[in-house]
Amino acid sequence: MDLVHGSGVLVIQHLQNNYREYHSFLNFMSTVGDPRNIFSVYFPLWFHLSREVGTKMIWVAVIGDWLNLIFKWILFGQRPYWWVQETTFYHNNSAPRLEQFQITCETGPGSPSGHAMGSSCVWFVMITSVLHFTRPSPSASSVQSLQRWADILQLFPNVSSFLITGDVSMSPFRFRLLRSGLWMTFWIIQMSVCISRVFIATHFPHQVILGLLSGVLVAVVFDHIPSVYSASLKVYIQTNVFLFSSAIGFYLLLKVMGIDLLWSVTKAKKWCANPEWIHLDTSPFAGLLRNLGALFGLGLAVNSEMFLQSCKGKNGNKTRFKLMCVAATLTCLQLFDLMKMPTHTEVLFYTLSFCKSASVPLAVVAVIPYCVHLLIGDEDRKLS
Repeated sequence: MDLVHGSGVLVIQHLQNNYREYHSFLNFMSTVGDPRNIFSVYFPLWFHLSREVGTKMIWVAVIGDWLNLIFKWILFGQRPYWWVQETTFYHNNSAPRLEQFQITCETGPGSPSGHAMGSSCVWFVMITSVLHFTRPSPSASSVQSLQRWADILQLFPNVSSFLITGDVSMSPFRFRLLRSGLWMTFWIIQMSVCISRVFIATHFPHQVILGLLSGVLVAVVFDHIPSVYSASLKVYIQTNVFLFSSAIGFYLLLKVMGIDLLWSVTKAKKWCANPEWIHLDTSPFAGLLRNLGALFGLGLAVNSEMFLQSCKGKNGNKTRFKLMCVAATLTCLQLFDLMKMPTHTEVLFYTLSFCKSASVPLAVVAVIPYCVHLLIGDEDRKLS
């Protein structure tokens, strides 16, 4: 592996030496690929456009990130910013210098890349969903779904006139054009995310490639599991228990065997250029509890009475209701994200991280739509 890592360091040096002026853009693309944005940006947008897509997005993100954690623990992947400091691959004090940035010092193992995996699986879901809704010659069962998209897109005449024809379907030529454009966009975004992770020296090239391919694989598998759209609260709870217990069980098993799965945290603290760049929310258990909280919150929300009365009620298919929900949820979540949790006690931090993550889908799916439903109902009664 030293040869692979050494080749990866050369790639990182090339990017840092020749594309330093693109640092702001690459830093932004790394943020785009941040798995946390799935819950605070992508999910709120998509759930109110299509509940099936939003639900699938959470399941794909949570299972994908859980698999990413297990893979990290199995593969023991190094990160460039600490590998160059400890390897014996270089001789005579000729170890290369890699520049570090504020988002470089992640504390988990490096392979596969969580950003690349999370970004690829979620964007794959979004791209395939758009293509499904706009596919020509739709069956009778999909006309209703296409009609919902037409209602939304009619608010944007220039887009809808290009994408949707009068019969709520797309001509084969336009569909092929759209498909080519969307997949080109997909690969541009994924390549940009991967390059950004390599540029900041938090991943080797082979780690982001593995993450990208793994994310796509997870998304493809979930195309064949439609049962997640109608899962009961019991299924959500059982899934949470299984994911948590299996991860903890795997961790304890290897610890009994003398293998410390938190070895990467020690290396990160030792070799990070700035101790303030070490954040507890990048640790393996923080990501696990964040994802389990989101899945649990979604299970509570979609099986709640508030969800049934709002999203599945008489206002659920109204364009005004959807747009008001999107605007309200995005605003509230951005304000909610400003809340900082105490990090002086790990147990307290992990507990609050779970609760905070659970409250996001609960707010997006149940609380905010129910408030909008009541508001629209009050307005309708006043007008009548």
